[in-house]
Amino acid sequence: MQNGIHPETKIESVFSRLLPVQKNALKRLGIETAKDLLYYFPSRYGNITDTKSISELSEGDTVTIAGKISGLKASKGFRTKIAMAEARVTDQTGSIKAVWFNQPYIAKMLAGVSHAKFHGHIASRKDTLYISNPEFEKLTSLPIDAGDSLFHAEDAALPFHYPVYGETKGITSKWFYHAMQKLLIDEILDAMPDPIPKEILETYHLPALKTALVWIHTPKNPGHAESARKRFAFQEIFFIQLARLSARKAYEREPSFVIPTNKKDIEEFVRRFPFEPTAAQKKAIDHVLADFAKGSPMARLLEGDVGSGKTAVAATAAYAAVVTAPKNAPSARLEVAYMAPTEILAKQHFESFIQYFKHLRTNIGLITGSGCKKFPSKVRPDESTEISRTQLLKWVANGEIPILIGTHALIEKAVQFKNLALVVIDEQHRFGTRQRFKLAQKKSSGNILPHLLSMTATPIPRTLALTIYGDLDLTLLDQMPAGRKKIETEIVSPRERKNTYEKIREEIARGRQCYVICPRINEPDPEKARPLYAKSVKEETLRLKKNIFPEYEIGMLHGKMTPKEKDTVMKKFAEGIINILVATSVVEVGVNVPNATMILIEGAERFGLAQLHQLRGRVLRSIHQAYCYLFTDSQNDSTGKRLRALVTAKNGFELSEIDLALRGAGALGGGKQWGISDLGMEAIKNIKMVEAARAEANKLLEKDQTLKNYPLLKEAASKIETTVHFE
Repeated sequence: MQNGIHPETKIESVFSRLLPVQKNALKRLGIETAKDLLYYFPSRYGNITDTKSISELSEGDTVTIAGKISGLKASKGFRTKIAMAEARVTDQTGSIKAVWFNQPYIAKMLAGVSHAKFHGHIASRKDTLYISNPEFEKLTSLPIDAGDSLFHAEDAALPFHYPVYGETKGITSKWFYHAMQKLLIDEILDAMPDPIPKEILETYHLPALKTALVWIHTPKNPGHAESARKRFAFQEIFFIQLARLSARKAYEREPSFVIPTNKKDIEEFVRRFPFEPTAAQKKAIDHVLADFAKGSPMARLLEGDVGSGKTAVAATAAYAAVVTAPKNAPSARLEVAYMAPTEILAKQHFESFIQYFKHLRTNIGLITGSGCKKFPSKVRPDESTEISRTQLLKWVANGEIPILIGTHALIEKAVQFKNLALVVIDEQHRFGTRQRFKLAQKKSSGNILPHLLSMTATPIPRTLALTIYGDLDLTLLDQMPAGRKKIETEIVSPRERKNTYEKIREEIARGRQCYVICPRINEPDPEKARPLYAKSVKEETLRLKKNIFPEYEIGMLHGKMTPKEKDTVMKKFAEGIINILVATSVVEVGVNVPNATMILIEGAERFGLAQLHQLRGRVLRSIHQAYCYLFTDSQNDSTGKRLRALVTAKNGFELSEIDLALRGAGALGGGKQWGISDLGMEAIKNIKMVEAARAEANKLLEKDQTLKNYPLLKEAASKIETTVHFE
């Protein structure tokens, strides 16, 4: 092999002249070996003829320009007070201003850079053109004309469609391009066996690994690049499917409690609900009860919008469990553990379950970081009482408290169950994989695994659910209870603020309440390099009280408050003492105040669509008309599209699909949220590819459950468990 280089050679041995700043940059990107570097794919491809002259620009164009930078500064809009960065870009034909709204830190990022390439939308203000919020790529010199290479003269051999790699401090796209040339040789590529079976590659017309690596880094034409990207996208999804389906098959081999159900008893329990169950809820209950009868542990994800009735389904599942006795102990009862992400939500579910089960006098426990409770109290049978942690744990271990609700305190070793038959995880994306796994693996004294019901109100596109939650059966609650009106959602510009405040004042005068959501707790430190110019809870509470709503009671809620402080504020808000609650997204889950019918979200562009949808769901708790006001100062086109999707989408499922379609490579939140690459997230937009990868993974596992004959695939699937976040 060339100079002894092979796929596992450390990067410092491949490139002996690496500077310390380059070593740190590669480490940050997770690149430690030659193989890691070959798997660092281009984020896009440039074309040496794709730049446009500034004199040719017109309003509405989306273009790439290259030019000399001058007049770089951070400033604020004269009227809007929006923080921004500005620069002037000049080429041989003219100049144009570049403006980055709400991104003043760009001025520091470009400081000292003389030439750059910009890609963005051409807008106009007072008949003067400017390029709005452009992406940029630093250049060492300006191209002479459109036919000139954007690299130095020694790069004349650069392909027509050149790769552009994601950069980080200390390392450039150009460095990656030249580094790849050293590794794209037969000796190294031949030492990398293809993990995907040949028959699968042939079925889907995918290139072999060696060919794909050459094509993705040095494509001769767009077709090469597309074919290689398709192969690696399929590979990533295929590996994830193998990992999830393997986990599912291993889970199914474990024994679990058979929970027979009496249809009449279930109907009687459901009849006591304070509302008429939807058809979707009835279907979800049927799915769960069918799983209970199988004898292998259930693994089901219940997905539904805020207010669609997931808790009622969970309560019915819990009822089926706690009225059943284990085979070997007819006088005992099966047990349920219900885990919620916050104390507020755990306490809310505790109160809800008391209402569902009080006619049965079922013992219900609550365990959180700040204390424990039990229902019913011996002294006051219709109420709960505080008890010591030691006493609660003793009763749970003895099987005397069949329903235990709590936060992550449930997964502590001290919490031991006697006959744990069902684990319910609410807002399951808020827990880490290990936290969920620990609870789902809490076996009973007979070494029996509990059934698992995961629930989420976060809208998940179908393709993502099939991939990330490939080990779970999916049930959708796609109906809302009768009488619920659609939330009226409005995008509010700075000019319309005053009118919106008046609308809120009118609703409060009618007896309603309002949430105001801010992205921050405190005001940013202006001395910091990249301060976020966003509304803060503390400052906004003072401003609203002093200047906007002096006649109303305004409360404050954020994550740095103690549980006791939060409880006090929430109690006052629930009782109507507080008219307006200013909070961070801490209210995203766990707040149920039916009288709160308005939510105003400051800096709406700073929240993800799924999070905005969840926040908006806080006011969908009654039959009164609800309102959501999205306050934004951003003039960015993509922001406008995202927020308009929130206005037009009929439900969370539709919204999640729009969100996925709107996100482009490099802008996919999934990369960070899930541990999936942008390439993999692009693949997830393709339902046919996801279904094909799932079908092939299933076929392989049917033939070879432990992948004994496919060691490369077994290794790849085991690595997925540590790199992809199933949450």
